[in-house]
Amino acid sequence: MSQALNSAPVWRASALAVAALATLAASLAPASSQAQPAPAGGQWETRIAVIASGPWKGPRLPDGQPDVQGHWSNTVANHNNWTDPQGGVPGAPVRNNPNIRPLPPREQRAPSRVSDPADGEVPFQPWARAAQQEFLKNFHNPTQPQYIEPLARCAPGGVPKSFIWHGYEIRQYPGYVLILFNSGTRIIHLDGKPHLPDSVKLWNADSRGHWEGNTLVVDVRNNNSKALFGRTGEFASENVQITERFVFAPDGKRYNYVATFTDPSVYTRPWTATIPARRYTVDDAPNGWHFEASLATHAGKEPILEREERICHENNGGFGNVATQRK
Repeated sequence: MSQALNSAPVWRASALAVAALATLAASLAPASSQAQPAPAGGQWETRIAVIASGPWKGPRLPDGQPDVQGHWSNTVANHNNWTDPQGGVPGAPVRNNPNIRPLPPREQRAPSRVSDPADGEVPFQPWARAAQQEFLKNFHNPTQPQYIEPLARCAPGGVPKSFIWHGYEIRQYPGYVLILFNSGTRIIHLDGKPHLPDSVKLWNADSRGHWEGNTLVVDVRNNNSKALFGRTGEFASENVQITERFVFAPDGKRYNYVATFTDPSVYTRPWTATIPARRYTVDDAPNGWHFEASLATHAGKEPILEREERICHENNGGFGNVATQRK
């Protein structure tokens, strides 16, 4: 395993190093004037519809779970920018890309994924904000391993980034929910098992859940927190506790992922993220981002969608960014 995945993140440095980080906050590069390109097959949405928790009136599985199996993807944007989802990565170099268009005004773009507090910002402690900004400042020219986003090195997307990195599939079995991401797999246990010992830390954490009507409520712990939230460097520590609420619409076509993050070692208060998602079916055309599936070849007539395992080769493309070579 690479040094970058084994080494502690920069924000876990000594108190002396942390103090030095605070001086870097004012030197951030200005936000890019170009937006990220929309994925093939459709434009990003700019609004998040409210879905209320309540009774489930749709189909159920034999064990009583609401049947929400299928292919899903977020509707707002990818993981480029956590608090300005359609704003691109601040400081991105201007490239001659015909798919990139000037940014519309902020009020015409999707809202921050941070739905509480109202200012749309993660309520970082000062040292943590400085560390996040230092990562962002160095993201486009990462001269040290800690400035490379782990996903660019084929690490799992983690919680919550997996929900904004390509589409994914939800499968359900008696006693648990399985989520197949492009960059890893999560099992949500519904059988009342206790969490793993605190000493065990996982890329996709440890999930224990239960259903409340149309809402899957999940307690997430044992997170190694090596996976950042996005390319803008927001993060949590190994101490984070996350309460997820997957709130499904009555027609089963949409859901909102609403997660509250509690981590007194990093944040000044608990805060909440909201990520909207929609379902994809055989009536939708695969598009290489939201919906990476194909029709299975089999003897029957029923169309069956299948997902192929993601093949990730470290540095197989430019999306990981590379440091400028100096003579």
